[in-house]
Amino acid sequence: MAKVLLAGESWISAVVDHKGYDAFPHTQVHIGCAKLLEVLKEYGHDVTHMRSHDVAEFFPRTIEELNEFDVVLLSDIGSNTMLLPPEVFEQGLPSPNRLHLLREWVNKGGGLMMAGGYLSFQGFQGMANYAGTAVEDVLPVNISRWDDRIETPQGVSGQLEQAAEGHPVTDGLDAEWPILLGYQKLAAKDDAKVLATVEGDPLLAVREVGKGRTLAFASDISPHWAPEPFMNWVGYGRLFSQAIEWLAHN
Repeated sequence: MAKVLLAGESWISAVVDHKGYDAFPHTQVHIGCAKLLEVLKEYGHDVTHMRSHDVAEFFPRTIEELNEFDVVLLSDIGSNTMLLPPEVFEQGLPSPNRLHLLREWVNKGGGLMMAGGYLSFQGFQGMANYAGTAVEDVLPVNISRWDDRIETPQGVSGQLEQAAEGHPVTDGLDAEWPILLGYQKLAAKDDAKVLATVEGDPLLAVREVGKGRTLAFASDISPHWAPEPFMNWVGYGRLFSQAIEWLAHN
């Protein structure tokens, strides 16, 4: 069992419904990680989900606060949200750089995972913007400085690589995975292990950093890149639970 902070994977949509002469504006909160939260709980993990609109204000600002967790999972949450708490953006006051804190925390023994999405790695139109940051320093992959999405509406399958043999993250998983509908094009660092690939690109990579560990999953944990066949796959929960266990040194 590990204590996990999952930051991101939610969004708010604002919609106006037009019915003849009348219009009805309304908003709705969407939770993209509902399935992942469910399966990680089934595997015994204690997961705190910090929704995207809460991250800027409430994400940990000290090593001591990060130490309350074994693993931090960043998913579909851009670097701006991490870097611009309200006192910085609204009041022009200094505040700790939480990307630097994550780097320090990992080197001291923390476990960091980033999952792919429109606001992960470099992301849609480069808006996630993790290239060149302290988070990229510790991840097992190098991030391009442009929109790094590869959309694959036809569906492409991940494949285990030779490095996956006997590795705790991929233990017991099928050699070929159910289809994915997109991923981030990343480049593995020299000291990383690529456990799975998609179309020849890294899909799942891991790395030892100082006393800590990091993991990059280049596709999404939820739709649209992760369609039902992938999310309903028996290996879905096993993959991410074992990833959490490995990151937590369990």
